[in-house]
Amino acid sequence: MARAVLIWAALVAASAVPLLVAAGSPLLQWRQPVYIAAGFAGIAALGLLLVQPLLAGNVLPGLDPRRSRWIHQIAGIGLVAAVVVHVAGLWVTSPPDVIDALTFSSPTPFSVWGVIAMWAVFAAALVAALRRRFRPRLWRLAHSFLIVVVVIGTVVHAVLIEGTMGTGSKIALCGLVIVASAKVLSDLRVWTLLRRRRA
Repeated sequence: MARAVLIWAALVAASAVPLLVAAGSPLLQWRQPVYIAAGFAGIAALGLLLVQPLLAGNVLPGLDPRRSRWIHQIAGIGLVAAVVVHVAGLWVTSPPDVIDALTFSSPTPFSVWGVIAMWAVFAAALVAALRRRFRPRLWRLAHSFLIVVVVIGTVVHAVLIEGTMGTGSKIALCGLVIVASAKVLSDLRVWTLLRRRRA
C-alpha cells in the first residue's frame, strides 16, 4: 500500500509541478487568456505523455489490465484535445506564426519539432481508432513507432522553448517521459516483434 501511494504521489507531482511553476511565471504578465490557455494545454499534454505509457504497460498499482487500457484510451482522447487546444490558441493569438510552423518555414527549430509531434499524435490516435482493421502485431508496431515520434518530437519541442515552464521541472518531466516510454516499449518487446516480422 505504501509503495502504491508513493508511486501515485510521484506521478501526480511530476505532472502538477510544471503546471504550478508555469502558473507563477512572470512571462504570463500581459498575456492574453487564450495564449495562457494554449500554453497550459501544451504542458498538460506533456504530462499525459508520462501517464500514457504507464497505463499501456499496466504498471500503475491498483489498476487491472482492463481498467488501465480503458483509462489509456480516455487519456489518449485527452491528449489529442490538449494538442488541439494548444495549436488553436496559438492560432488565435498569432496566425502567421502557426502558418509558418505548419508549412515548416518557421525560423524557430522548436516549431518544426512541435508540428512533427502534433501530426504523430493525430496519426497514433487514428491508428488506435482503427485498431480492428490491423493485424495485432502490425498494429502494435505502427502505434509504437508513432508514439516514439511523438515522444521525441514533444521532448525536443519542450526543451528548445524558453517559456513559462521552469527549466528544472521541464527537464525532469521530459526525462521521466523518455524513461517511462522506453521501459514500457522494452517490456512489451515491441522491437522483438519487428525482428520476428523481418525474419
